[in-house]
Amino acid sequence: QVQLVESGGGQVQPGGSLRLSCVASENLFKLDALGWYRQAPGKQREVVAVLTTNGGGTAYLDAVKGRFTISSDNANTVYLQMNNLKPEDTGAYYCAARRSVGDPWYWGRGTQVTVSS
Repeated sequence: QVQLVESGGGQVQPGGSLRLSCVASENLFKLDALGWYRQAPGKQREVVAVLTTNGGGTAYLDAVKGRFTISSDNANTVYLQMNNLKPEDTGAYYCAARRSVGDPWYWGRGTQVTVSS
């Protein structure tokens, strides 16, 4: 089982920035993909950004393109840099990882992001 621990959440004003971190219990090269998801109150969980370890490809939710960047340290940590935050970015952010295509996703416990003036 892959264990994931998120950190870096907090409260920030609109236009501000936060960087989320997710530390995995395994080297990232043993994993096929990692992702950041979020869930706002009363809404379904949605994928925000995904990083594939083979080739380093990335994909983003349209609403965060140009503002959020997913990256890794090529060891065991994946980041989500969030700039120009908006109130609609508020929610619990979760890190997820899978070992290979078709495998189940493992989840962290989440970190709260609140964007409010």
